[in-house]
Amino acid sequence: QVQFVESGGGLVQPGGSLKLSCTTSGFSLDSLAIGWFHQAPGKGREWVSCTAPNGDKSYGNAVQGRFTISRDNDNNTIYLQMNNLKPEDAGVYYCGAEVDGKLCREIEARYDYWGKGTRVTVAS
Repeated sequence: QVQFVESGGGLVQPGGSLKLSCTTSGFSLDSLAIGWFHQAPGKGREWVSCTAPNGDKSYGNAVQGRFTISRDNDNNTIYLQMNNLKPEDAGVYYCGAEVDGKLCREIEARYDYWGKGTRVTVAS
């Protein structure tokens, strides 16, 4: 069974940190390009970051320098370390997977599978 499960969301104060996880099953992580997307309340999903099997990584302008994506192929898990969180970072974070993806993708439609998301709240 193919599954992608996000975890690690929660409530954090502005300036705080969270580490999100996306754990996969049914696929070997080294065959997947993985992206993180953010959906703010009332808005569509926006690309945040991605990682390709060859180790390439990319970040959106809004999170560059604050977020770090990493992958642990042995544990089939992708992480998103989020530092210096801002109120506009609040929302639901989803991981998406492109099967046999070779490149880091910003386009939502390129992803084949999605998790159900994990919610991040940034408030004092």
